[in-house]
Amino acid sequence: MPDTATLTSQLDASLSNLPAIAILRASTTRHLIAAADTLVGEGFRVLEFPLTTPGATDAIAAARARFGQDVLVGAGTVLDTTGAERALAAGAQLLVSPGLCRDVVAAARAADVPALPGAFTTTEVLAAQHAGASLVKVFPVNVVGPNYLTALRQPLPGLRAVPTGGVTLADAGAWLAAGAAALGLGSSLVADTLESGAMDELRTSARDWVREIRACR
Repeated sequence: MPDTATLTSQLDASLSNLPAIAILRASTTRHLIAAADTLVGEGFRVLEFPLTTPGATDAIAAARARFGQDVLVGAGTVLDTTGAERALAAGAQLLVSPGLCRDVVAAARAADVPALPGAFTTTEVLAAQHAGASLVKVFPVNVVGPNYLTALRQPLPGLRAVPTGGVTLADAGAWLAAGAAALGLGSSLVADTLESGAMDELRTSARDWVREIRACR
């Protein structure tokens, strides 16, 4: 069984190096490992495979075998205990949910794996923190802007937030300046490359994101 402290330290170290989580959501797993290879090659060290992708647990297992301890591999869109158990059995080292799914947080804590539940309002953020969240996924942020995170962190200065669902290359710096612990990057990073298999396009996008994030720190 993994050690929560060890995995949390790995997560912290990975996000300290590059504060971004790459979200690989696709209709099939066909290009997922090639995409993971591409992203890791450009500096990403935290990958999330949402369970909405058919065969996502196979991709999680394959990524764990491929990258070993160099990359933290998580499961996303984990909505219930069944999903959590499937993800953990595949080797997931992080459980991510779009909202506060208390049974998922509990399953993560029982398995000594960090949990990243979703929240939006101050009440939801507090509930996520009290439930045992390692970080809080503020979602969806396409309906607000970085000033929203600034406002959230005024009464909650210790909030370790991961804005997700609308972060763009143009406002990445503003989110980090507002206090984001990391950025959750899905379509803004991968576009349609997980469907087309255009790894050259993904590599270019990854380089743009890494350059922008590191320039803003």
